[in-house]
Amino acid sequence: MTTTATFPALGTTATLIIDDPGALHGARLVLDDELRAIDEACSRFRDDSELMRINAAAGEPVRISQRCAEAIEVALRAASVTDGLVDPTIGTALRLLGYDRDFELVTPNGPPLRVRGVRVPGWEKVELDVNAQTVRVPSGVELDLGATAKALCADRAARRAHEETGAALLVGLGGDIAIAGPAPAQGWPVRVADDHAVTEGGQVVGMYGGGLATSGTVRRNWMRGNRRLHHLVDPHTGETADGEWRTVSVAAASCVDANIASTASIVMSSGAVAWLAERGLPARLVAHDGRVTTVGAWPVEESPCSR
Repeated sequence: MTTTATFPALGTTATLIIDDPGALHGARLVLDDELRAIDEACSRFRDDSELMRINAAAGEPVRISQRCAEAIEVALRAASVTDGLVDPTIGTALRLLGYDRDFELVTPNGPPLRVRGVRVPGWEKVELDVNAQTVRVPSGVELDLGATAKALCADRAARRAHEETGAALLVGLGGDIAIAGPAPAQGWPVRVADDHAVTEGGQVVGMYGGGLATSGTVRRNWMRGNRRLHHLVDPHTGETADGEWRTVSVAAASCVDANIASTASIVMSSGAVAWLAERGLPARLVAHDGRVTTVGAWPVEESPCSR
Protein backbone atom coordinates (compact mmCIF):
# COMPACT_ATOMS: atom_id res chain seq x y z
CA MET A 1 0.00 0.00 0.00
CA THR A 2 1.43 3.36 -1.01
CA THR A 3 0.82 6.81 0.41
CA THR A 4 1.21 10.08 -1.49
CA ALA A 5 1.90 13.68 -0.46
CA THR A 6 1.65 16.48 -3.01
CA PHE A 7 2.39 20.16 -2.42
CA PRO A 8 3.78 23.26 -4.19
CA ALA A 9 7.56 23.76 -4.15
CA LEU A 10 10.26 25.46 -6.24
CA GLY A 11 7.64 26.99 -8.53
CA THR A 12 6.25 23.57 -9.43
CA THR A 13 4.60 20.57 -7.74
CA ALA A 14 6.43 18.25 -5.35
CA THR A 15 5.20 14.66 -5.09
CA LEU A 16 6.30 12.04 -2.59
CA ILE A 17 5.03 8.46 -3.00
CA ILE A 18 6.13 5.92 -0.40
CA ASP A 19 5.42 2.23 0.17
CA ASP A 20 5.26 2.53 3.98
CA PRO A 21 2.57 4.95 5.26
CA GLY A 22 4.28 5.04 8.64
CA ALA A 23 7.43 6.44 7.06
CA LEU A 24 5.69 9.27 5.21
CA HIS A 25 6.26 11.87 7.92
CA GLY A 26 9.98 11.19 8.17
CA ALA A 27 10.41 11.16 4.40
CA ARG A 28 8.48 14.42 4.09
CA LEU A 29 10.79 16.07 6.62
CA VAL A 30 13.78 15.02 4.53
CA LEU A 31 12.19 16.31 1.32
CA ASP A 32 11.30 19.62 2.96
CA ASP A 33 14.87 20.01 4.19
CA GLU A 34 16.34 19.30 0.76
CA LEU A 35 13.90 21.71 -0.91
CA ARG A 36 14.82 24.45 1.55
CA ALA A 37 18.55 23.89 1.07
CA ILE A 38 18.46 23.94 -2.74
CA ASP A 39 16.23 27.03 -2.77
CA GLU A 40 18.52 28.93 -0.40
CA ALA A 41 21.53 27.95 -2.49
CA CYS A 42 20.29 28.19 -6.07
CA SER A 43 17.20 30.39 -6.42
CA ARG A 44 17.45 33.12 -9.04
CA PHE A 45 14.47 34.88 -7.48
CA ARG A 46 15.47 35.17 -3.79
CA ASP A 47 17.50 38.20 -2.85
CA ASP A 48 19.12 36.20 -0.04
CA SER A 49 20.15 33.15 -2.08
CA GLU A 50 23.77 32.21 -2.59
CA LEU A 51 23.29 32.34 -6.35
CA MET A 52 22.21 35.98 -6.16
CA ARG A 53 25.35 36.77 -4.13
CA ILE A 54 27.50 35.07 -6.74
CA ASN A 55 25.87 36.95 -9.61
CA ALA A 56 26.25 40.27 -7.78
CA ALA A 57 29.90 39.75 -6.82
CA ALA A 58 31.27 41.61 -9.88
CA GLY A 59 33.99 39.07 -10.56
CA GLU A 60 35.14 38.59 -6.97
CA PRO A 61 35.43 35.10 -5.45
CA VAL A 62 32.52 34.13 -3.22
CA ARG A 63 32.60 31.58 -0.42
CA ILE A 64 29.64 29.23 -0.73
CA SER A 65 28.01 26.32 1.08
CA GLN A 66 28.73 22.69 0.29
CA ARG A 67 25.25 22.37 -1.25
CA CYS A 68 25.79 25.34 -3.56
CA ALA A 69 29.22 24.02 -4.56
CA GLU A 70 27.67 20.64 -5.37
CA ALA A 71 24.93 22.28 -7.46
CA ILE A 72 27.45 24.33 -9.46
CA GLU A 73 29.70 21.30 -9.92
CA VAL A 74 26.72 19.36 -11.33
CA ALA A 75 25.85 22.26 -13.66
CA LEU A 76 29.42 22.43 -14.95
CA ARG A 77 29.46 18.67 -15.53
CA ALA A 78 26.21 19.04 -17.49
CA ALA A 79 27.88 21.63 -19.70
CA SER A 80 30.98 19.49 -20.16
CA VAL A 81 29.19 16.27 -21.17
CA THR A 82 26.86 18.11 -23.58
CA ASP A 83 29.59 20.24 -25.21
CA GLY A 84 27.99 23.35 -23.78
CA LEU A 85 24.38 22.69 -24.81
CA VAL A 86 23.30 22.80 -21.15
CA ASP A 87 25.19 25.86 -19.91
CA PRO A 88 24.67 27.58 -16.53
CA THR A 89 25.82 30.98 -17.85
CA ILE A 90 22.42 31.63 -19.48
CA GLY A 91 21.19 33.78 -16.58
CA THR A 92 21.42 37.10 -18.41
CA ALA A 93 19.78 35.67 -21.51
CA LEU A 94 16.82 34.37 -19.50
CA ARG A 95 16.41 37.72 -17.75
CA LEU A 96 16.47 39.68 -21.01
CA LEU A 97 13.98 37.28 -22.57
CA GLY A 98 11.54 38.12 -19.78
CA TYR A 99 12.02 35.28 -17.31
CA ASP A 100 13.24 37.56 -14.54
CA ARG A 101 11.00 36.49 -11.63
CA ASP A 102 9.06 33.49 -10.36
CA PHE A 103 7.26 32.13 -13.39
CA GLU A 104 3.81 32.73 -11.86
CA LEU A 105 4.68 36.46 -11.87
CA VAL A 106 6.01 36.61 -15.44
CA THR A 107 3.72 38.73 -17.63
CA PRO A 108 2.21 36.27 -20.14
CA ASN A 109 1.91 38.90 -22.89
CA GLY A 110 4.12 41.89 -23.50
CA PRO A 111 5.57 44.24 -26.12
CA PRO A 112 8.22 43.06 -28.59
CA LEU A 113 11.71 42.67 -27.17
CA ARG A 114 14.19 45.40 -28.02
CA VAL A 115 17.23 43.22 -27.37
CA ARG A 116 19.01 40.74 -29.58
CA GLY A 117 20.28 37.41 -28.34
CA VAL A 118 24.01 36.72 -28.34
CA ARG A 119 26.06 33.65 -27.49
CA VAL A 120 26.18 33.16 -23.72
CA PRO A 121 29.54 33.75 -21.97
CA GLY A 122 30.25 30.03 -21.57
CA TRP A 123 30.62 27.63 -18.65
CA GLU A 124 34.42 27.58 -18.96
CA LYS A 125 34.51 31.06 -17.43
CA VAL A 126 33.19 29.75 -14.09
CA GLU A 127 35.98 29.12 -11.57
CA LEU A 128 34.81 26.64 -8.93
CA ASP A 129 36.98 25.30 -6.11
CA VAL A 130 34.95 22.53 -4.49
CA ASN A 131 37.48 21.89 -1.72
CA ALA A 132 37.73 25.54 -0.72
CA GLN A 133 34.01 26.05 -1.41
CA THR A 134 34.57 29.19 -3.47
CA VAL A 135 33.35 30.25 -6.89
CA ARG A 136 34.09 33.18 -9.16
CA VAL A 137 32.23 34.28 -12.27
CA PRO A 138 33.35 37.23 -14.39
CA SER A 139 31.63 40.55 -13.90
CA GLY A 140 28.40 40.69 -15.90
CA VAL A 141 27.98 36.91 -16.07
CA GLU A 142 24.84 35.56 -14.42
CA LEU A 143 24.46 31.90 -13.52
CA ASP A 144 21.20 30.01 -13.74
CA LEU A 145 21.17 26.53 -12.21
CA GLY A 146 17.55 25.72 -12.98
CA ALA A 147 18.37 23.03 -15.54
CA THR A 148 20.03 20.73 -13.01
CA ALA A 149 19.47 21.98 -9.43
CA LYS A 150 15.89 20.69 -9.21
CA ALA A 151 16.96 17.28 -10.48
CA LEU A 152 19.81 17.22 -7.97
CA CYS A 153 17.30 17.99 -5.22
CA ALA A 154 15.10 15.07 -6.32
CA ASP A 155 18.06 12.67 -6.33
CA ARG A 156 19.31 13.80 -2.94
CA ALA A 157 15.88 13.74 -1.32
CA ALA A 158 15.00 10.28 -2.62
CA ARG A 159 18.32 8.76 -1.60
CA ARG A 160 18.40 10.37 1.84
CA ALA A 161 14.74 9.64 2.64
CA HIS A 162 15.26 5.99 1.77
CA GLU A 163 18.39 5.79 3.90
CA GLU A 164 16.68 7.40 6.91
CA THR A 165 13.32 5.60 6.72
CA GLY A 166 14.15 2.31 4.99
CA ALA A 167 11.09 2.76 2.78
CA ALA A 168 10.98 2.56 -1.00
CA LEU A 169 9.83 5.80 -2.53
CA LEU A 170 9.51 8.13 -5.48
CA VAL A 171 10.23 11.86 -5.37
CA GLY A 172 8.85 14.03 -8.17
CA LEU A 173 9.61 17.73 -8.64
CA GLY A 174 7.65 18.78 -11.70
CA GLY A 175 9.12 16.78 -14.56
CA ASP A 176 12.09 15.51 -12.51
CA ILE A 177 11.64 12.12 -10.83
CA ALA A 178 13.99 10.05 -8.66
CA ILE A 179 13.52 6.53 -7.27
CA ALA A 180 15.11 4.96 -4.19
CA GLY A 181 14.59 1.49 -2.76
CA PRO A 182 13.00 -1.59 -4.33
CA ALA A 183 10.23 -0.67 -6.77
CA PRO A 184 6.83 -2.41 -6.86
CA ALA A 185 6.58 -5.49 -9.07
CA GLN A 186 5.09 -3.46 -11.94
CA GLY A 187 7.31 -0.45 -11.25
CA TRP A 188 6.25 2.98 -10.05
CA PRO A 189 3.63 4.20 -12.56
CA VAL A 190 4.64 7.57 -14.01
CA ARG A 191 2.58 9.56 -16.50
CA VAL A 192 4.78 11.16 -19.15
CA ALA A 193 3.15 14.11 -20.91
CA ASP A 194 3.75 17.69 -22.04
CA ASP A 195 2.54 18.95 -18.64
CA HIS A 196 3.46 17.10 -15.44
CA ALA A 197 0.18 18.21 -13.83
CA VAL A 198 -2.13 16.41 -16.30
CA THR A 199 -4.02 13.29 -15.22
CA GLU A 200 -4.98 12.08 -18.71
CA GLY A 201 -3.18 11.59 -22.01
CA GLY A 202 0.50 11.05 -22.57
CA GLN A 203 1.93 7.66 -21.67
CA VAL A 204 2.19 5.77 -18.37
CA VAL A 205 5.51 3.95 -17.87
CA GLY A 206 6.82 1.83 -15.02
CA MET A 207 9.96 3.04 -13.23
CA TYR A 208 12.16 0.58 -11.35
CA GLY A 209 15.10 2.76 -10.36
CA GLY A 210 17.29 5.70 -11.25
CA GLY A 211 15.60 8.81 -12.57
CA LEU A 212 13.41 10.22 -15.29
CA ALA A 213 13.19 13.80 -16.53
CA THR A 214 10.94 15.60 -18.96
CA SER A 215 11.96 18.89 -20.54
CA GLY A 216 9.66 20.85 -22.79
CA THR A 217 8.56 24.15 -24.25
CA VAL A 218 4.81 23.82 -23.61
CA ARG A 219 4.35 24.69 -19.95
CA ARG A 220 6.69 27.61 -19.25
CA ASN A 221 6.27 30.02 -22.14
CA TRP A 222 5.22 33.62 -22.66
CA MET A 223 4.59 36.06 -25.52
CA ARG A 224 6.63 39.16 -26.38
CA GLY A 225 5.07 40.80 -29.39
CA ASN A 226 4.30 37.98 -31.81
CA ARG A 227 7.10 35.76 -30.48
CA ARG A 228 6.42 32.83 -28.19
CA LEU A 229 9.35 32.41 -25.82
CA HIS A 230 10.19 29.70 -23.30
CA HIS A 231 12.71 28.89 -20.58
CA LEU A 232 15.04 26.58 -22.52
CA VAL A 233 17.82 28.69 -24.00
CA ASP A 234 20.18 27.74 -26.82
CA PRO A 235 23.58 28.87 -25.45
CA HIS A 236 24.89 29.41 -28.99
CA THR A 237 22.35 32.14 -29.72
CA GLY A 238 21.12 33.39 -26.34
CA GLU A 239 17.57 32.85 -27.66
CA THR A 240 14.97 30.25 -26.74
CA ALA A 241 15.68 26.94 -28.45
CA ASP A 242 13.68 26.64 -31.65
CA GLY A 243 14.01 23.03 -32.67
CA GLU A 244 12.02 19.95 -33.58
CA TRP A 245 10.79 18.79 -30.18
CA ARG A 246 8.20 20.26 -27.85
CA THR A 247 8.84 17.64 -25.15
CA VAL A 248 11.64 15.16 -24.45
CA SER A 249 11.56 12.54 -21.66
CA VAL A 250 14.66 10.52 -20.78
CA ALA A 251 15.35 7.70 -18.31
CA ALA A 252 18.82 7.39 -16.82
CA ALA A 253 20.77 6.16 -13.81
CA SER A 254 19.91 9.35 -11.93
CA CYS A 255 17.47 12.21 -12.24
CA VAL A 256 20.38 14.59 -12.85
CA ASP A 257 21.63 12.53 -15.79
CA ALA A 258 18.11 12.26 -17.20
CA ASN A 259 17.60 16.02 -16.87
CA ILE A 260 20.90 16.80 -18.59
CA ALA A 261 19.97 14.57 -21.52
CA SER A 262 16.38 15.81 -21.89
CA THR A 263 17.43 19.48 -21.78
CA ALA A 264 20.28 18.95 -24.25
CA SER A 265 17.91 17.09 -26.58
CA ILE A 266 15.53 20.06 -26.80
CA VAL A 267 18.43 22.33 -27.73
CA MET A 268 20.10 20.00 -30.25
CA SER A 269 16.81 19.32 -32.08
CA SER A 270 16.91 16.61 -34.77
CA GLY A 271 20.34 15.37 -33.73
CA ALA A 272 18.97 14.28 -30.37
CA VAL A 273 17.75 10.86 -31.50
CA ALA A 274 21.19 9.66 -32.56
CA TRP A 275 22.85 11.35 -29.56
CA LEU A 276 20.55 9.57 -27.10
CA ALA A 277 20.92 6.23 -28.91
CA GLU A 278 24.72 6.45 -28.81
CA ARG A 279 24.53 6.86 -25.02
CA GLY A 280 22.03 4.04 -24.53
CA LEU A 281 19.43 6.34 -22.98
CA PRO A 282 15.77 5.32 -23.36
CA ALA A 283 13.77 8.37 -24.44
CA ARG A 284 10.45 9.64 -25.75
CA LEU A 285 10.51 12.71 -28.02
CA VAL A 286 7.36 14.54 -29.06
CA ALA A 287 7.46 16.82 -32.11
CA HIS A 288 5.44 20.03 -32.35
CA ASP A 289 2.84 18.22 -34.46
CA GLY A 290 2.41 15.51 -31.82
CA ARG A 291 4.49 12.85 -33.59
CA VAL A 292 6.19 10.57 -31.06
CA THR A 293 9.67 9.10 -31.52
CA THR A 294 11.10 6.60 -29.05
CA VAL A 295 14.73 5.69 -28.50
CA GLY A 296 16.28 2.50 -27.14
CA ALA A 297 14.35 0.55 -24.51
CA TRP A 298 11.61 3.14 -24.07
CA PRO A 299 8.29 1.21 -24.24
CA VAL A 300 6.24 1.64 -27.39
CA GLU A 301 2.90 3.35 -26.81
CA GLU A 302 -0.28 1.46 -27.54
CA SER A 303 -2.01 4.76 -28.41
CA PRO A 304 0.56 7.41 -29.37
CA CYS A 305 -0.05 10.92 -28.13
CA SER A 306 -2.10 12.75 -30.74
CA ARG A 307 -2.19 16.16 -29.18
